Amino acid sequence: MDREVLLEARAVSKSFGAVRVLHEVSFDVHRGEVLGILGPNGAGKTTLFNMISGDLKASGGEIHLAGTALRGEPPFRRCRMGIGRTYQIPRPYSGMTTFENLLVAAAFGGGRSEKESYAFCAQVLRDCELSDKANRQAGALTLLDRKRLELARALASDPKLLLLDEIAGGLTDEESKDLVALVRRIRDRGVTIVWIEHVLHALLAVADRLLVLNFGEKIAEGPPAEVIALPDVQRIYMGIEG
Repeated sequence: MDREVLLEARAVSKSFGAVRVLHEVSFDVHRGEVLGILGPNGAGKTTLFNMISGDLKASGGEIHLAGTALRGEPPFRRCRMGIGRTYQIPRPYSGMTTFENLLVAAAFGGGRSEKESYAFCAQVLRDCELSDKANRQAGALTLLDRKRLELARALASDPKLLLLDEIAGGLTDEESKDLVALVRRIRDRGVTIVWIEHVLHALLAVADRLLVLNFGEKIAEGPPAEVIALPDVQRIYMGIEG
């Protein structure tokens, strides 16, 4: 792949006391691609995201964004540098409207002026099919729309790199298809995506490559069809014995 590397992780490790959660995980993410991350519960996937976004400090190794080392920057500063993320459980400001949630993200996450934020957030609402929910309180949205809002809030900061943490979890098959179509549109706009997901068919519909973690270690990386066919991946992730 000749595309420029946007995110580099080199020997990234994380321990909580004597408990090792990640051990020397290395990978690259190229501009414009979708990297899917698979692994059973407790594999260290969300911990990895937390270190990229600045919610956790790595115990070892280095992470670079567009050639710049990420070290002590807090999450809000990394957001301004171009890293947006979603969480497994949506975290909207429940007492605010859908549109107000986006305005906060655009102004404080993306650094836009109030005037710029209005037009930009209106476009994000349209992109995420939330225009008709603009004035509805976020706490009153359905699960699918809360997922859409979680994604929209991340997009409102205008990220170069978007981290999706189980965005399809809890949705019906039909709802997952709608969300996959939305993620495709985001990718087609040139946003680089790293996506943790247990809903395998959703991930396989979009991902260019897969990375598989197990007990904090990388056990596979490569094209989706090749990775899924590996005996270790089938055994660990899908419970299929060779």
